[in-house]
Amino acid sequence: MSTTTSESPLRSSALVIVTAASLAACGSLPRIVPDMARQASPPRIETGKGPLSAERSRQIIDTLRKPTGDPSALDRHIALEAALDDSPLVAGNKVTLLEDGPSTYDAMFAAIRAARDHINMETYILEDDEVGHRFAEALIERQRKGVQVNLMVDAVGTLQTAPAFFDRLKAAGIQLVVYNPINPLTAPAGWDVNQRDHRKLLVIDGKTAFLGGINISSVYSGGSLGRSGRGENEPPWRDTDLQIEGPVVAQLQKLFVDTWTAQKGPALKQRRYFPKLAARGSEVVHAIAGSPDEPYSMIYATLISAIQSAQKDVLLTNAYFVPDPQTIKALTDAAGRGVNVTLILPSVSDSQLVLNAGRSYYGDLLRNGVKIYERQAALLHAKTAVVDGVWSTVGSTNLDWRSFLHNQELNAVVLGSAFGDRMRAAFERDLAASTQITLERWEERSVADRLKQSFGRLWQYWL
Repeated sequence: MSTTTSESPLRSSALVIVTAASLAACGSLPRIVPDMARQASPPRIETGKGPLSAERSRQIIDTLRKPTGDPSALDRHIALEAALDDSPLVAGNKVTLLEDGPSTYDAMFAAIRAARDHINMETYILEDDEVGHRFAEALIERQRKGVQVNLMVDAVGTLQTAPAFFDRLKAAGIQLVVYNPINPLTAPAGWDVNQRDHRKLLVIDGKTAFLGGINISSVYSGGSLGRSGRGENEPPWRDTDLQIEGPVVAQLQKLFVDTWTAQKGPALKQRRYFPKLAARGSEVVHAIAGSPDEPYSMIYATLISAIQSAQKDVLLTNAYFVPDPQTIKALTDAAGRGVNVTLILPSVSDSQLVLNAGRSYYGDLLRNGVKIYERQAALLHAKTAVVDGVWSTVGSTNLDWRSFLHNQELNAVVLGSAFGDRMRAAFERDLAASTQITLERWEERSVADRLKQSFGRLWQYWL
């Protein structure tokens, strides 16, 4: 969910109160050099046993291609990933694509029940509702069986969750960290009004990880092709997660531990947080974290560079689309050189301000050849992309200023055509449930809509 959405009046009010303070906290986005990947050294690929030789790395890259595919596309995007970040590309992973809340929650509960050593969970929202209580019961049951549970939640995201909900978890022995508390006097790691932990990460025994856009809330009780989780008149939520098993889980685990430590959480109980990890599949994964404490968002840099390097297609699905000028230019430049650039965006949102701010850019995008569709019959919350069929990402990052400048975010980039095919199939299912926005139709919108969109754009930096 967007961190300034209307998901609850109380959360929105809390953020409105501190808007004036946030005006002084302006940051900036980096200028991404389009050809930075061409300066790269040979890609570094690792497994659970350490770095691979250049020859073995090349063999793995060869297996990621389709026999009839364009070999240069995969080489180009792998070189880009290797050039942008010091963290390695990790081979030997099994990646399962999870669509919507029910399938994701089923997989999470199965993994929680199977936990034997520890559970590390980080989420923006953990609601005091039917789904939240199911998770609480599952975590408490494991804690009582000797599995150490460490839980990290965001202060704004859990603003409406009753303190008694967390008191019960703590009484059972679960360790809790609240990221950037609302009250600065209770913030042991320092306080910043703008910073939020928007990540969604669940790590089981250091071997299995879940990440993506799905929070812990009953809004996900129904799938996007079925009933809503919040009443007959409310649309179901459409979202995407990944379940990952294999060596890259160690990197995701390290991100959790680093944030826990930076927030000055209680000392983690002694457990096997970093077990030896054998290969579980054939996917090459790059775990990418975004943090307001870094000079700039690596997720942003990676996405912009992937779009700038695209030669065939850019397929983006995103819940909160409030693009900066460089994102607009990357998308329109790609369309201008003949790349199929297609966006699936929400038709309804839990934040009208965000929705209208994003729509204020439709005209510029449509006039420059970008195709725009709006997802119908569901509240779109997914944050995914597929580029050239070989570069795919799923995570918590919205295409807005807040995600790139102010939030803790987490994405996984999966390289290769096999997973790219699964992502494209999911994109096409959403496309079939979407309505295309044509330039002719867009230019006929009402004066009232134009005013709302212009007003929304005024707030784009803080949304």
